[in-house]
Amino acid sequence: MSRNLSTYPFVGRISLILLLVTWLGGCTTTPPKNISNICEIFLEKRHWFDTADEMSDKWGVPMHVPMAMMYQESSFRADALPPKDYVFFGLIPWGRVSSAYGYSQAKTPTWADYKRETGNSWADREDFDDAMDFMGWFISKTHKINRVSKWDAEAQYLNYHEGWGGYKRKSHHKKRWLQRVAKTVKARSLRYATQLKGCRDELEKGWFMRLFT
Repeated sequence: MSRNLSTYPFVGRISLILLLVTWLGGCTTTPPKNISNICEIFLEKRHWFDTADEMSDKWGVPMHVPMAMMYQESSFRADALPPKDYVFFGLIPWGRVSSAYGYSQAKTPTWADYKRETGNSWADREDFDDAMDFMGWFISKTHKINRVSKWDAEAQYLNYHEGWGGYKRKSHHKKRWLQRVAKTVKARSLRYATQLKGCRDELEKGWFMRLFT
């Protein structure tokens, strides 16, 4: 005699609840537990891997580069803000030092350019999918404008921080601290790339195949 979930309504409801909880868990905006390991980031947030993989296919950008840049910019916090600006001998808070916001710390004018050029008019800086696509767009434009390799995390980060015009003017040459940060981003990018080689096969498995592993 065939059986289905309608025979066991309680089991059906429990399955539906578990499925909903799993889906909601994947949609949370809390940062990953271990942001130093890209495998653990993507294993915890499977949707992020799919998003980064789609970005890579769309823009030709290796995912470990924007992931390393995002680590530096926001530590993967959806609502990250730049530090406050202070006036009157540094005593009175007076707004923020820039309009940067969200996962990618994209500034408002640059975010507006991204939305206009890509047609992604509903893009949200607190949405990981949109932030990752933005970074792919920016890195791709950096390659076109300043001929910087999409794999060069150090030079890409300098463009990201200084803007394409600032990088052309070599404004970063006067900022030793920024040069050090860019080298840190490069090191993290290379570390992420190495880690990813060890877990990519697992990450590329669909949900059905994961049931049997």
